[in-house]
Amino acid sequence: MTQQEFIQNHLMELRKRIIIVAVAYAVLLIACFLNVENIYRWILNDAELKLTVLGPSDILWIYFTLASICAFACCIPLITYHVWAFIKPALKPAERTAALLFIPLLFLLFITGAAFGYFLVFPMVFKFIVSLSDGMVETMFTAEKYFRFLFQIVLPMGLLFELPAVVLFLTEISLLTPGFMRKYRKYVYFGLVVLSAVITPPDFVSQLFIFIPMCLLYEISILLCSWRLQKKSGISYNL
Repeated sequence: MTQQEFIQNHLMELRKRIIIVAVAYAVLLIACFLNVENIYRWILNDAELKLTVLGPSDILWIYFTLASICAFACCIPLITYHVWAFIKPALKPAERTAALLFIPLLFLLFITGAAFGYFLVFPMVFKFIVSLSDGMVETMFTAEKYFRFLFQIVLPMGLLFELPAVVLFLTEISLLTPGFMRKYRKYVYFGLVVLSAVITPPDFVSQLFIFIPMCLLYEISILLCSWRLQKKSGISYNL
């Protein structure tokens, strides 16, 4: 097999896997779209909070946003599986097993992070910001701005909680060491400050509530990297 044929076969395989994921996402999107009302009521569990819309486009935005995010969350295991299946030929047998084990772990960590952001971080940030207007103005929220604010906190937390799984996988295939993570810790912290400012609403409180968990996750990832390397080689790595 020539190099051109090899590349062509890989591109065809990649195209096939992208189509499978796209079809699955479309099916899940339709299913979530048909159940948006239930999803909306589940998310908006505060009976005292009344949201408004400014036009028909806001209603469509709610439907498509809620449906697309829920469909993406359900697709995470399928996406990670096809990524694993595509890179599997380049991995050693032990690495293949390790990568396959991380598929459910990625999904569980995403759900954990999203739940952490939704049940803990978002209520604290939201109540604090609303309390600032107490006695000054009458607060009224549109559905679009409320859910945009919610997803700017919850989704990054879901994605960032997958950091330990990514670190474990890179450690398993010998691409990451605790020494490397310690060496660039201050640069990572600076990047986390910038990232928290970019992905959150433009207020200091939201950025702080995102930055602190990210720092803790990075430190936990260093511990996991050290633990995994110690298990593999029997060498103790000091923090």
